[in-house]
Amino acid sequence: MDDQNKNLILAFALSLLVIIGWFALFPPPEPAPRETVAQEELLPPPGQTTGDGVADASMAEETATGTVRISIDSPRLAGTIALTGGRIDDLQLRDYRETTQPGSDIVHLLNPVGGNREPFYALYGWSPRGTLGSEQVPGPNTVWEQVGGNALSTDAPVTLRWANGEGLVFSRTISIDENYLFTIDQSVENQTDAPVALDPYGILAQHGLPANLENFFISHEGMIQMADGSLTEDSYKNMRGYRQSDTERTPASVTHVAENGWVGLTGKYFMAALIGAPGQSFTAVSQYVPGADIYQTSIRQPTLTVAPGETAQASSRLFAGAKEWSVIRAYERETGIDRFIDAIDWGWFFFLTKPIFAMLYFINGIIGNMGWSILVLTLLIKAVLLPLAWKSYVSMARMKELQPEMVAIKERAGDDRQKLQQEMMKLYKEKKVNPAAGCLPILLQIPIFFSLYKVIFVTIELRHAPWLWVFNDLSAPDPTSLVNLFGLLPWDAPYPGSFMALILIGILPLMFGFTMWLQMRLNPAPTDPMQATIFNWMPWVFMFVMGGFASGLLIYWIGNNIITFSQQYLIMRLNGTKPNLFGNIRETLRRKKGGEAK
Repeated sequence: MDDQNKNLILAFALSLLVIIGWFALFPPPEPAPRETVAQEELLPPPGQTTGDGVADASMAEETATGTVRISIDSPRLAGTIALTGGRIDDLQLRDYRETTQPGSDIVHLLNPVGGNREPFYALYGWSPRGTLGSEQVPGPNTVWEQVGGNALSTDAPVTLRWANGEGLVFSRTISIDENYLFTIDQSVENQTDAPVALDPYGILAQHGLPANLENFFISHEGMIQMADGSLTEDSYKNMRGYRQSDTERTPASVTHVAENGWVGLTGKYFMAALIGAPGQSFTAVSQYVPGADIYQTSIRQPTLTVAPGETAQASSRLFAGAKEWSVIRAYERETGIDRFIDAIDWGWFFFLTKPIFAMLYFINGIIGNMGWSILVLTLLIKAVLLPLAWKSYVSMARMKELQPEMVAIKERAGDDRQKLQQEMMKLYKEKKVNPAAGCLPILLQIPIFFSLYKVIFVTIELRHAPWLWVFNDLSAPDPTSLVNLFGLLPWDAPYPGSFMALILIGILPLMFGFTMWLQMRLNPAPTDPMQATIFNWMPWVFMFVMGGFASGLLIYWIGNNIITFSQQYLIMRLNGTKPNLFGNIRETLRRKKGGEAK
């Protein structure tokens, strides 16, 4: 077998080994069992707790569902704010649906306690210090009054008010922008004759694991925190494994943020995050409440001492929405939210995933179709790699020219492998040929492949992104199958991830396998029967391995195979070597039909 075929087989085998090894080493973890609790509980900051460290929330279900509510009406968000607790606990995203099916419900991000979805909400308040007691500050079940009667909109904030009857008057003004950012301004007026000390706080609480939790290793779900430029990501499983904190009285992680930071709970596409005021310190706390099965993040702002007759204020922000690249990048650049773009899980290859997505986003802005944009991106990537590909294919062509001399060296060396290697290296050096050059373009595709896979899997711009025909979600596997004649018959393909879906693959995996097989026919099959068998079967093995991958990734790889085939054919012709494509195909078919060719 000549060296270029060895290199090609080695490169494809290595690629397959990397893909299979990744899934073998990092299988999706099993969802953790949820605990059953008798009643919903909320864990506020220290100073507002009962004897066991958990607030008494026996009224939580009643107040969450039966409270008076203020409507939220913005261009991209809908929902309500509960006057009980002043909770932001009912929020839907107008622009996103649960599925691609017509009439599918819009995405619900925040949900109240006592509803038919897993409770997830934001709560703000004050922790008492000094002589103040928890009953003198607003708590999770405090019933606020609205000042005015308007709904919350981009041009109309809402203000809540509560007086404790002992000289302290609390106010909270909630504003919202045209996307997903809330601003919460809290104030306390001291009408007593003595100073008081309080800590403003914000809480995000998720009761139980999210129903749509994917638990797939390639995307992060759980706690995410940026503290003075340092990113921390803990899964829900890791949150359950926090060390017991003496001060929090739960498993917790506590981080002091000196100037800029944010902390929240994120899914693959959507996130809620508490954001401190720019340039101001706060304490970020992530914790798990075992008895109530609550995952919680909070920000604790510095203690404010309010003199008699004075008013103290504290401000923070809440992001609750989709992790859209353009929106969160604008928040990072225009409002100073430090490294907010890293709310998207760019992964280990962030130095590739970020520019790849930025280019894809730019191309899509011109074309308006993510499927065609992926193909244009593929063409650009191949253009960037063309100099290396040119050098590689030229080297392969020159290696073919050296075949007679290499055969002569093998005959002279006989069984002396050391002499064989020495004379081969001498020949390569004299002819200025690199035998490993044929592998380089394919090997370089591996990190690009994984980076694009990451981009397609985790960015919301690919979620439910249509291409053509029945391909209406490029982040999902090919929806066609042999079962429905590739979408021509009016029934669904087998469920993605099932055994039948693995066997009865769709049209994109078939095209991927065929284009890979065709590309490999540019070179003669190896003379060794075992190597020839591997050479022939490799494309079809890859075809089934890739069958369950995202449609967008298969579009990229099909385009890559076609462009690679064209490049290699033209470069070989320009360097005096005419690939015997049809002859190699006939030889392959003869081998399959009658065994080894004579």
